[in-house]
Amino acid sequence: MAKTKSKRIWLYIAVIFGSIFVGGCAGFLTAYLSSAPTLDQVNIVQDFTTYIYDINGRVITDLYRENRIPTDITKLPDHVKNAVIAIEDAQFYNHHGINFVAFARAIWVNLRTWDFTQGGGTITMQLARNVFLTQKKTVMRKLEEFLWAVQIERKYSKDEILEAYLDVFYLNHGAYGIESGARLFFGKEAKDLTLSEAALIAGVIRWPSRYSPFVNPDVARDRRNFVLERMFIEGFISEEEARQAQAEPLGVIDRNRRQVKARYFVDYVMQDVIERYGEAAVFGGGLRIYTSLDLDIQEAAEAALLSGLPVNKQTEGSGLTQPQGALIAIDPRTGHIKAMVGGRGEDSFNRATQALRSPGSAIKIFPYTAAVDKGITPARIFEDEPTTFTLPNGDTWEPQNYYGDYSGPVTVREALERSLNIVAAKVVAEVGPETVIEYGKKMGITTFVEQGRANDVGLAPLALGGMTQGVSPLELASAYGVLANQGIWVEPIAILKITDAYGNVLEENRPEKRVVLSEQTSYIMTDMLRGAIERGTGQSAQIGRPAAGKTGTAQDYRDAWFVGYIPELVAAVWFGEDTPRQMVYGGVRYGSWNAAALWKEFMLAATKNIPVSDFPKPTGIVEGILIDTKTGLLVPEDCNLPKDEIRSEIFIQGTEPTEYTPRCQPQQSWWRSLISR
Repeated sequence: MAKTKSKRIWLYIAVIFGSIFVGGCAGFLTAYLSSAPTLDQVNIVQDFTTYIYDINGRVITDLYRENRIPTDITKLPDHVKNAVIAIEDAQFYNHHGINFVAFARAIWVNLRTWDFTQGGGTITMQLARNVFLTQKKTVMRKLEEFLWAVQIERKYSKDEILEAYLDVFYLNHGAYGIESGARLFFGKEAKDLTLSEAALIAGVIRWPSRYSPFVNPDVARDRRNFVLERMFIEGFISEEEARQAQAEPLGVIDRNRRQVKARYFVDYVMQDVIERYGEAAVFGGGLRIYTSLDLDIQEAAEAALLSGLPVNKQTEGSGLTQPQGALIAIDPRTGHIKAMVGGRGEDSFNRATQALRSPGSAIKIFPYTAAVDKGITPARIFEDEPTTFTLPNGDTWEPQNYYGDYSGPVTVREALERSLNIVAAKVVAEVGPETVIEYGKKMGITTFVEQGRANDVGLAPLALGGMTQGVSPLELASAYGVLANQGIWVEPIAILKITDAYGNVLEENRPEKRVVLSEQTSYIMTDMLRGAIERGTGQSAQIGRPAAGKTGTAQDYRDAWFVGYIPELVAAVWFGEDTPRQMVYGGVRYGSWNAAALWKEFMLAATKNIPVSDFPKPTGIVEGILIDTKTGLLVPEDCNLPKDEIRSEIFIQGTEPTEYTPRCQPQQSWWRSLISR
């Protein structure tokens, strides 16, 4: 009887304490469940990697805070999905977010070790942890995973959950998700992964720092083989398939193969896109930025600039190698920027777009273009002689030619080919500085200074290139492109199209175009600039196909230029020191002839796949007219002038000379000579 009473007392005590415990747990769970996420809160939003592509669809670079590429699960082969399921959550399709058997097993281990860190998390719970929660391992965090997992399973299908999970797991080396992992380890898309490759990536998920094939290849191989074994056990593959895949080498690519390409161009594009879309979109929005760059032409530009700059280099106090240089190439027909190199070294200053430097004689296309457009012909004679100009402020200026010599009467063509400074100054004076600037602006130059005490409305800035601010290689290349494109200015463009991560088009760009010159004026200028390469100062730029261009050397050899073009490509080359000074290295003086040689090296490589073509001749051009190069007048067929003083010239129809040179003495026949005696 006493024993029965004692048992009842202990039973009452157990019931009381049990009720208190159960009530406490119920109260805790009720309170906790009241803070559980609602379905509206369960929105899986992730950062995705942005990609920049070249004109041929090749990846230039990727931009990310977390290197993540969205996965389309419908395009993945079954073995890729099954590899992840087999090792991470074999019962994925059979539970509703929580695998109670696996969880009970984890609880048992936690109770034995008393650290409560054992897993047991399903794919859904891992997704909740990665997207909505922290990585802290506590009992409370595990309960939160339960709540989020249940809500995720209520809102999304199993395939949607798996697709999201395939984007979130971390694989080390900055890569998140199956797509980034495929490119990181194997240089391919996830849809192209083999069974062995898929198993390797799936194996890395649980412990990225240990199972990475870049860090521990032997451990990674063992882990891959374990995944393949699990796939066989779960019935995803046959035993023979598992054995064959286990026998394969890891096959990962060289980790160092990834290099930043066209970094100045990438920065140029990024600045524009960030300004308009914001940093979050660029580094996490998964944008697809399609550009005009051609990686083959870009590689040719980088190689030419590195090999063409002086070997006897100096280093500035900033640590940057000197001289610096820039090269930019544009398709004059479309405005597409095909190559952009803004310097050598690791600085971010883009000399192709940001550096304003004196163009030297490369500026001469503007006065000569204005002159031709106003009716001055290639045969027009100017006296190359000592000349003193009186400037508007009363000062005088006496320009000098490069070699300090004088040639007497010369044609406009010869003056441009030989880059004679005195004649260029006379052309500016005749056409008018304001008119020259007007033509320069029409052709794309925005940096002329027209007001203030120091300005460019004068003979020296417009004839010799000593501009107040200077000009960038980008704008000068664009201006020369007008001549290559038969008088049509086309806005330089880098970004052709931008889409979001799912292919929705955000923008498509077409460059602005303007007719700024007649086809005839452009053709005459191009023909004279061809002569600059064939016979004049640009002979170092001969590339064995029709090309036109002009050298430019600033005063004291502080800047060296060559800008040249074929019908399909215009390129500007500049080099000089960031702090302008004379370029003499190892006792050798550097100037525009070096820039011309650098341009040649680039063009020979860049045009390998461009068929040879000539500049199209428009209507309204007459050619084959013989002139006297000392008078600019017609030469009769029986003229006895030396051959080097007679030239076959071209003209815009209606501007050709009508008078014959008085320097010709018709050759008499032998019988007329006898009669005259």
